[in-house]
Amino acid sequence: MSKGSTSKTLVWILMGLLILGLGGFGVTNLSGTVRSVGDVGGKDIDINDYARALQQELNALGAQTGRNVSFGEAQAAGIDSLVLGNLVVQRAMDAETARMGVSIGDERLRSELLAIPGFQGVNGEFDRDAYRYALDQTRLTEAEFEDSIREETARTLLQGSVVSGVAMPAIYGDTILDFIGEQRDITLARLKADDLVSPISEPTEGDLRAFYDANLDQFTLPAMRQITYALLTPDMLIDEVEVDEESLQALFEQRNEEFNRPERRLVERLAFADMASAEAARARLNSGEASFEMLVEERGLTLVDVDMGDVSMAELGEAGETVFGAVIGAISGPVQSSLGPALFRINGILPALETPFEEAVPTLREELAAERARRLIEAQIGDLEDLLAAGATLEELTEESDMQLGQVGWHQEESAGIAGYETFRALASIVTKDDFPEIEILADGGLFALRLDGETEATPAPFEDVRDDVAAAWADAETVSRLQDMADGMLPSLGGDVDFAAFGLTAEQRPNILRSGFVADTPEGFVDAVFAMETGTVTTIPAGDELLIVKMTAVNKPDRTNPEIANLMNALLQQGAQGLSQDLFEAYAQEIQFVHGVTINQQALNAVHAQFQ
Repeated sequence: MSKGSTSKTLVWILMGLLILGLGGFGVTNLSGTVRSVGDVGGKDIDINDYARALQQELNALGAQTGRNVSFGEAQAAGIDSLVLGNLVVQRAMDAETARMGVSIGDERLRSELLAIPGFQGVNGEFDRDAYRYALDQTRLTEAEFEDSIREETARTLLQGSVVSGVAMPAIYGDTILDFIGEQRDITLARLKADDLVSPISEPTEGDLRAFYDANLDQFTLPAMRQITYALLTPDMLIDEVEVDEESLQALFEQRNEEFNRPERRLVERLAFADMASAEAARARLNSGEASFEMLVEERGLTLVDVDMGDVSMAELGEAGETVFGAVIGAISGPVQSSLGPALFRINGILPALETPFEEAVPTLREELAAERARRLIEAQIGDLEDLLAAGATLEELTEESDMQLGQVGWHQEESAGIAGYETFRALASIVTKDDFPEIEILADGGLFALRLDGETEATPAPFEDVRDDVAAAWADAETVSRLQDMADGMLPSLGGDVDFAAFGLTAEQRPNILRSGFVADTPEGFVDAVFAMETGTVTTIPAGDELLIVKMTAVNKPDRTNPEIANLMNALLQQGAQGLSQDLFEAYAQEIQFVHGVTINQQALNAVHAQFQ
């Protein structure tokens, strides 16, 4: 590991400790008689290190979801186990490096400390006062911090020795490349209900009952979580919000540029050192000797360099009148510009936008009302939380506030109403009957609280409730069955040299199908079925009330002379090597944990977890 990369790693470690130390999290209360949550080969897992790492993960989850993540949610997702597992691996490696005698000398340690920017003064030199102050804030002694540097560096050396030099054989890349890069050429035709000699008959009640019994999976209701919720969104309060004319006028003036914009041009500008050079370039354009692109390239520029984007007449200064008098595609000039004589190419026109206040009022009113509704909701959060803390039920909550009560049978495919909010979906999937309702914030500024009332297993829907669906499915299945009988007489001939047209079928050519590709107007699993076929074979694939007849005409291997394919091959080998390195390290980490032994103090873990409740 280079000095630079080691220093960078240590900077992040130190900054993380500083942020958490200054953030007011009460891990100092954990430094009583119990100082570790476990031990690996004589190396303690510091209780404060565990608490800090756990807090970091909670902060990261909060940043990802855009809301505060409770410790219960994090536990349900296994975050605490993940944090503990990482620390166990680190300490197992520390125990192994100690056994092997791997460490860094005082000179290397000194150079690492001197290179950390956080310990440098205004002159760029190491500042011992800054060093001592930073460690005081994190409640670390110099010896403890320096030991952590030695251990971190030794761990990095050990890990590098395990994972470095791993390479995948070329046959690995060839195999994967053939799998993902092969293409198929097919011919397909569609048999439809209109192709039947006679239409299908009407089903009897017995037919539908038999079909229902034989295909219960098609008519089974998913497992559901019965959830009661209290909900309040800005839309629910908009009608109660009053927006005065003065506020609307003020917002209109504030956003005047959005509602009223002058005409603008999409322009490219090629400037020259003097007018003579600009006129010479214009002459070459007029004679057809050069194009605008050639002139740009001759100057060592690209079109990106000369692109001005969309500009107004005022922004173009002296050139404005000339440029705005030209049509799209024209090249104006040379005229003076802020960069000197220039040629301008006009690529587009953005018309002026003029919106009277009266026309903007509906949009402005809706936005102002929604914003004020969100503020009204924010003002209620504290009172609502107090009600729940005092033991109020969701029913009582809705009686005492603007929140509305609702119920939903929630499952993963449900997305209507409140189930469309990601925050609700996340909580609905993990809430238990023992959880107390809490106020949660929605992305649109609304809020909700929920309660799990019960769970139902997946169960078939009553026949009477889905009779129409059964009838439609029976008709499709019967149609496809009859079409299959027709196709069975064609397949032997189509597998030879007989053309689809001989049977009056319209053939569709679909070349270059990738395994990861998509073929329009085909059912799910169509591409997988195609890739299971051999060259020259013919098969049928049901597609709703149609039947597809598919013939495999060619299998095309990836073109390894194509630079893109070569780059893909290299990427596959690199990804494979990285994956193998990770597998090797995980196996090594498990082995050294077994060798050194791992002891976990569950009481200490519980003490830390109690701080997060």
